[in-house]
Amino acid sequence: MPDSLGYRAKFGVLIPSTNTSVEPEFADMRPVGVTNHTSRIVIPDIPLKSNEDFDRLIALIDAAQMAAVDSIMSCRPDRLVLGISAETFWNGLKASRDLRKLLEKHTRLPISMGADSCEEVLKLFNAKRIGVVTPYWPVGDKNVRRFFEESGFVVTKLIGLSCESPVLIAHVSEERLHDAILAVNGPDVDAIVQVGTNLACACVAAAAERYLKKPVIAINTAIYWHALRHHGFNDKMGGFGSLLEHH
Repeated sequence: MPDSLGYRAKFGVLIPSTNTSVEPEFADMRPVGVTNHTSRIVIPDIPLKSNEDFDRLIALIDAAQMAAVDSIMSCRPDRLVLGISAETFWNGLKASRDLRKLLEKHTRLPISMGADSCEEVLKLFNAKRIGVVTPYWPVGDKNVRRFFEESGFVVTKLIGLSCESPVLIAHVSEERLHDAILAVNGPDVDAIVQVGTNLACACVAAAAERYLKKPVIAINTAIYWHALRHHGFNDKMGGFGSLLEHH
């Protein structure tokens, strides 16, 4: 017998303990019969005042990650979904692929994660030249740019919001996200992508897509779309832009 509520699939969702955006956004995107089960990577809400602080944050996530993976495995999920962004971009394309392979080997599950998902969605939309919005400090932005460029995209403009703690990423207002999206747009931009899973940008991106008349991709939407479609589910969900509505 299948799980009573997750009779189509159980997604094990991995997020930093400081993240308050992934759970509600993924819940709103969830179709009937698919359930999300969260495991938190325990990290402190450290101040972020420099590139060195941001490097330390990535190290803390990396050190605590496998314990959180092992915790979620006890509910026997069907797929591991990483509600984490920066780590999946860190050190470029090869390192991102290596991370996915490591998790696949460790869990023997299919994996959905931010960098892969954004890459696939951008290629789905035939985007070549992109604008990027992040909540990161310059060292994080450098790694995001490197991943996209190694994946074959031209990053025309990137804005990092330099948020001052992991928790404060979720405090960025819709207005500030809207302004950042407009700032990385231009006539030479095929698509805009927002990274950083604790930025609550899914609905902001969907609204921006309507008036900019081009793809505006929120990373949480891309990750959940990847998880659904690669698990064989074609449910169309309104309110989160053209990706979940039409693809």
